[in-house]
Amino acid sequence: MFHLSMPLFWRVCLINGAVFLLGTLALALSPATVSAQPLLSELVVLLLGLTVIVLVNGALLRAVLRPLDRLTAVTARIDLRYPGLRLDEAGSGPARGLVRGFNAMLERLEVERSTSTARALQAQEAERQRIAQELHDEVGQSLTAVLLGLRYVMDTAPEPVRIELDGLRDTTRTSLEEVRRIAQRLRPGDLTDLGLISALAGLARDTSARHGPHVRRRLPPAVPDLPAETELVIYRVAQEALTNVVRHARATTVDLDLTLSDGGLVLQVTDDGAGIPDGAMGAGIQGMLERAQMIGGDLDVRPRTDGRGARGPSCGTEVLLRLPLPAPDTGRADP
Repeated sequence: MFHLSMPLFWRVCLINGAVFLLGTLALALSPATVSAQPLLSELVVLLLGLTVIVLVNGALLRAVLRPLDRLTAVTARIDLRYPGLRLDEAGSGPARGLVRGFNAMLERLEVERSTSTARALQAQEAERQRIAQELHDEVGQSLTAVLLGLRYVMDTAPEPVRIELDGLRDTTRTSLEEVRRIAQRLRPGDLTDLGLISALAGLARDTSARHGPHVRRRLPPAVPDLPAETELVIYRVAQEALTNVVRHARATTVDLDLTLSDGGLVLQVTDDGAGIPDGAMGAGIQGMLERAQMIGGDLDVRPRTDGRGARGPSCGTEVLLRLPLPAPDTGRADP
């Protein structure tokens, strides 16, 4: 395997030297001669020989340097958000060592990015849990105490003051409900207590009740047992997709579907709003993509097709999350 470890510079020099040596031997061993004043036929032979040498040298160098052109093209298309792009080592010839090292570097970068993304998302969830707990324990209890105090004061206050206190009590009650809603978004208690299907149904009801677009949900009665991390990713993707619809789509109807298909789980959120241009990648979509990749899923955000198969920004947006289901445990315990 000496040629694989030889530097590229010396390979080029070796190829050039071999071509020139073969050309010299061919001229030395051939019956062709050159007069002091070359004849036209001799010039033709020399020109043909030079042409053959240049062509052979170019072909050999092209075989060595072609993988570098492919490497340059792949480098321009690398996006660690979409892993899996590799060069074909089998067709790399003498540059196989370089291609193998490049592919290994991409593999390390993707693993490191996946690991760091998982850690960042886990830290984000832990921070959300902490903030939700503090909102519930500190702010929520303080507002509850304010409500109780207002009720006590209203019982003894004169009528004009009581009217003002009643308005203040309504504002405080609204603030308490808002704090609870924010805490619920930060830490989906339904997901832990009632399961994925109930949590998605509650998310759809809350979106319809508070924000306007009618959310039509099609959810199975139950899903196979999933890791808690997978359920959280499904919930967060649905939550972010519905949030984007409310903020940006100006939609009137949203479809939230969860189905079992080909041994996998498919979450689909489709709206009839303003749509999204192809290739758009905001922070919300980037977060959904990273969550999906963290558990081996595939996320696609694209303009929705209309009834005739056409696509365009005015057709709405489709968020599609595909997740593989864990293989069933068929092993039996030893007696």
